[in-house]
Amino acid sequence: MADFLQAVLERVVIYDGAMGTNIQFRNPSVDDFWGKEGCNELLVLSRPDIIKDIHTSFFAVGCDVVETNTFGATRVVLAEYDLHDKVAELNIAAAKIAKEVAQQFSTKDQPRFVAGSIGPTTKLPRSAISDSTTWSQDISNRPAL
Repeated sequence: MADFLQAVLERVVIYDGAMGTNIQFRNPSVDDFWGKEGCNELLVLSRPDIIKDIHTSFFAVGCDVVETNTFGATRVVLAEYDLHDKVAELNIAAAKIAKEVAQQFSTKDQPRFVAGSIGPTTKLPRSAISDSTTWSQDISNRPAL
C-alpha cells in the first residue's frame, strides 16, 4: 500500500479501461461461460487466459493499475446465475490472476498495482439468502492471496 500511495503522490496513476468491453471483444462462447452466458466473472475460472490477456494488454500500453474481473462477483449478481456460492472462489481467483500479471510487469522504478472492482450490491434476491451464511462469514475464512 505504501508503494501505491507514494506513486500517487509522485505522478498521475493510470488505471485500466473497460473489462467487460474487452471481454466481449474476445468473443467468448457460451461454453466459455459454462452455460452462464454474460457472467464475465466466471471467466476467471473457465478462461483465465482471456482475463490474463486483458490485464497484460493494459499493462503493455502503460497502465499502472488493473482492476480485478470482479465487478459482478457479489452474491447479488451471482445469484442471477445461481452462482452465489462461488463469491469467494471467483474473487480470490480474479485477484490472483491480476496480481500475477502485475508482478510480471512491475519493476523497481515502476511498480504495477491491482485494485479490486466492486459492482452493485443494493438488492439481494431471496434465492441468495436462502441459507444463513452472510458475506462477512463467507470472507472470514478465505485463504490469503
